[in-house]
Amino acid sequence: MSYFLSTLAQRNAPLYYLGWVCLLGALGCAGLAWRGTTQVMGANTWLKPLKFFSSVALFVWTMGWYLGYLGTRPAVTAYTWVVVTALALELLWITGQAARGQRSHFNVSSAGNAALFATMGIVITIMTGWTGYMGWLFYQEPLPGLPSAYAWAIRLGIGLFVLFAFEGGLMVRQGGHTVGGADGGPGLPGLAWSTRYGDLRVAHFVGMHALQVLPLLAWYGQLSGRSMGVLALGYATLAGAVLLLALQGRPLGRRTAASAAPIA
Repeated sequence: MSYFLSTLAQRNAPLYYLGWVCLLGALGCAGLAWRGTTQVMGANTWLKPLKFFSSVALFVWTMGWYLGYLGTRPAVTAYTWVVVTALALELLWITGQAARGQRSHFNVSSAGNAALFATMGIVITIMTGWTGYMGWLFYQEPLPGLPSAYAWAIRLGIGLFVLFAFEGGLMVRQGGHTVGGADGGPGLPGLAWSTRYGDLRVAHFVGMHALQVLPLLAWYGQLSGRSMGVLALGYATLAGAVLLLALQGRPLGRRTAASAAPIA
């Protein structure tokens, strides 16, 4: 781990330090969740910022590591600061709303909340599109110093990340992440994915984490290029399957008669 962190600091210092800030933020949210009782949509108000701080830390350290393979070209520097700015704004918004005991996503309860939510959507869309461009640069680069399967895992991982990040547009279009019922209600511990209805966040999570899963499997599994292609196809199929499940209004696992009861 010390090698990873020291190398990451040399490859991309801004994303390295942002990752540490996010980990500290996650610890702070965990403490507030432990002591606080305020709930938003049936979950502790600090659970959402805790998850976002954690996922952002993982994302920025992952991309900081990969960007090192592209060198110090201007596109890498520009992308780095787009990521820092976009994610800092998003985390400030999510944390601020949690402190107020309000939803951060899909909150149109006032003109101000609606405008800020729309602004955050635009900012994250720009960052995601720029991530896609960085993925395109990886396709353009031969990356001769890397094992072929690992190089392709990075390319395909970024591609799936972008695709399922944009799946968030489905949630925005319907004004929530639950299909077949209202947001809130019983959910999986820690994740809060609905156990009653379809939840679009599941595919969002699975697809976006291809960014880490595929390269890790390629590197430590010492896969061939062909095996990597098969694995990526299987992973994409899994993400697509849970998306289809959610769109049908079905939760993960078997829904019992009790869990299928309407939300009071």
